[in-house]
Amino acid sequence: MKTILVVLDGLSNQVAQHAMGYLFAECAQGNGQYYTLTCELPSLSRPLYECILTGITPVRSGIIHNGVSRLSKERSIFHYARAAGLTTAAAAYHWVSELYNQTPFNAARDRHTVAPDLPIQYGHFYWDDGYPDSHLFEDAESLRLRHDPDFLLIHPMNIDDAGHKHSLSSPQYRNRARMADGYLSHWMPGWLAAGYQVVVTADHGMNDDRSHGGILPEETHVPLFVFGEGFSKQPDLEPQQTELCGIVCTLLGVEHDKPVCRGLLAEPRHEG
Repeated sequence: MKTILVVLDGLSNQVAQHAMGYLFAECAQGNGQYYTLTCELPSLSRPLYECILTGITPVRSGIIHNGVSRLSKERSIFHYARAAGLTTAAAAYHWVSELYNQTPFNAARDRHTVAPDLPIQYGHFYWDDGYPDSHLFEDAESLRLRHDPDFLLIHPMNIDDAGHKHSLSSPQYRNRARMADGYLSHWMPGWLAAGYQVVVTADHGMNDDRSHGGILPEETHVPLFVFGEGFSKQPDLEPQQTELCGIVCTLLGVEHDKPVCRGLLAEPRHEG
């Protein structure tokens, strides 16, 4: 099943619980389910992009801080999908390109990626944390319409950017979360109608010191919303961040060796 993974950078679960009105409305209608995840440590961006996309914790992957600029040594969702002959795309921060395509990032070469032989075949990558989320979602939809990817990563940055500038408890941070929810309300109904499975989560949260990286609940507790017929929608499960890679690979129907929260997924339907 075609799958879209949305990583809302820096969205703390405590803000998601009161700011994501559209996502909770879809859940209330039986179209999705909300869970809480505890992110891996350190609660930093590049290490957790790697964790989400490969299922490997930062200490094991060696991507232990944001300054580790090299290609990943692990197999990601992009690699598994390409090995199965599927099409991949990403509208994301340039660190994702550096992890799985080419490093260092060269904007003139990599900003708009059309490279059928790379793990991320089609991409729109940005490097300014203030790059508007509105534009990023448009970038993603452009990739979806133009290339019909089996797996699409969508990774906006404005929530995290507002948190670093104004803190967890600021109206600017909360309103950026509400804006992201609004953008999802514009695009997600079409994705679901087209049969996509949609996963919405965050890499890490934010604290009132305008940072993250430690073990405070507001830094480590993040939301997980799942939508589509591929999910069981069982409540009271405890999925792990390291299981997201395997969950997406299982939805895509590709072979993989990553951990999976089986209860999260719907039972396969048997014909006859």
